[in-house]
Amino acid sequence: QVQLVESGGGLVQAGDSLRLSCAASGRTFNSYSVGWFRQAPGKEREFVAAIHWAGVSTNYADSVKGRFTISRDNAKNTVYLQMNNLKPEDTAVYYCAANRYPYSSASNYGRDYDYWGQGTQVTVSS
Repeated sequence: QVQLVESGGGLVQAGDSLRLSCAASGRTFNSYSVGWFRQAPGKEREFVAAIHWAGVSTNYADSVKGRFTISRDNAKNTVYLQMNNLKPEDTAVYYCAANRYPYSSASNYGRDYDYWGQGTQVTVSS
């Protein structure tokens, strides 16, 4: 069993930055690709970013490309999401998730992830 705990959310103004953290325990976290997803009120969950288990590749949604950066520190069992130039449309609950299978590529699809954190709220005011 794996547990994921997100942190770092908060209330910021447009143009500000935040760094989200996803801390893992209970499994060999560094063998699994990890994704960040978000869900705004009244909307479906959407993909934000993903990182390969070895950190050799990353994927981003078009809406965050150039503003967000995903990274990982396998020694700390932690994945980060650096969010710069935040916009009001980035307001959502952000979730991290670990891929279902070890040594898999970074996926953009929620169905490929089986362990999810509880989420952290990010609110961006205009």
